[in-house]
This record gives sequence, structure tokens and C-alpha cells, in this order.
Amino acid sequence: MNLTVRMKNPVFWAQVAAAAALQIMAYFGLTGADFTTWPMVWQTVLQAVRNPYLMVCVAAAVWNALNDPTTAGLADSARAMAYTAPYREEV
Repeated sequence: MNLTVRMKNPVFWAQVAAAAALQIMAYFGLTGADFTTWPMVWQTVLQAVRNPYLMVCVAAAVWNALNDPTTAGLADSARAMAYTAPYREEV
């Protein structure tokens, strides 16, 4: 995987954050409205980190954000591996 280029793309970070946060929120039965204080956020994160089952679920969700479903197997295509920055199509 060309992680160096993916890490330069803000959409990648939004995908990873959403993948992790939504797994945690679903497990605890929470919605965005439940996070009204920073201590509540940190308490929930700490509870999540202490839960091995939930960490496996988060890892699977993050893996789904990392994996490129447009290529066979687990690696990026040769073209994607040659990128040094996120691809922008010229219009």
C-alpha cells in the first residue's frame, strides 16, 4: 500500500477517523449528541481501548478504509504505487 501518499490526503484521515469513531459509538450505543464534554469523549476512548473485542472491530473497520477494493489482492496497483502525491485528474 502506498501509505505515504494516502497520509497526504485529508479524505483518508476522515475515513480512518470515521471508521474508528463509528465502531466505538455503535458498540456503546452512543450518538454525537452524547458527547457534550471532553471528559465524556476521553472516558469513552479509554473504555474502548480497554476492550479487546472492540479494538478488533475498530481494526477491521480501519482496514476497510485502508484497502483499495479496485485492485486484486491486498496491494495497490503499480500505477498507485508510483504516486508521490494524491492523484488529481486534469479536466
